[in-house]
Amino acid sequence: MRIANNVVLVTGANRGLGRALVRCLLEKGARRIYASARSDGPNADDSGGAVIPCRLDVAHTANVAAAARFAHDVNIVINNAGSMTRGGLLDAADAALRRDMDVNFFGCLSVVRAFAGVIERNGGGAFVNILSVSALASSPDAGAYSASKAAAHSMTQTIRAELAPRGIGVFGVYPGPVDTDMANGVAVRKADPMDVARTVVECVERGEEDIWPDELAKQVAAIWRRNPKILERQFASLAERSVG
Repeated sequence: MRIANNVVLVTGANRGLGRALVRCLLEKGARRIYASARSDGPNADDSGGAVIPCRLDVAHTANVAAAARFAHDVNIVINNAGSMTRGGLLDAADAALRRDMDVNFFGCLSVVRAFAGVIERNGGGAFVNILSVSALASSPDAGAYSASKAAAHSMTQTIRAELAPRGIGVFGVYPGPVDTDMANGVAVRKADPMDVARTVVECVERGEEDIWPDELAKQVAAIWRRNPKILERQFASLAERSVG
């Protein structure tokens, strides 16, 4: 799956990891990048016309359908838009909990449903779903986020099987905390967004379906493969220390 000369849509592209992904895709020679966000996307003035801002709120199905009609030449979609509610599940406001699920699970699935036919008509390509290590073991200080990413992890595996016969690959990306606005207040060492973005793009080009784009993610993957219960307890103890 080469990036050069392909057309890519990135959700949540106006800041953080999404903005870094747009920059890396340009470096790799993407022919066109639809940089989408709920508000205006990144400024395209310095891209030579390769970056096209696109307004897209993944939580609104009609908005997603309109984006699929607009970005009709896409080969690769990177589902990066995300929402994180801090705190546990028992006391959080219902609206905040639903927002995480609406964006991280239903929004991601809505984009896949809308763009699967687009990618197939354009000769095949890929979806790249930005998940989290919290999809593998819950972070109790971000319970709704963890649950929504776990659901998106399961969905990623399901659509991988469904879309393979249609010439569409599906990649799951499992970063640790990345140094973005979303991770403000997360008291652990955070990965640089550009480093994560470059690793994601390189792994997609190599065809690695499960991507661990930073050192913490690699450590988590090793523990998870050995014993998921150990990882669950480690994440729980980290949350307890951050509260204390």
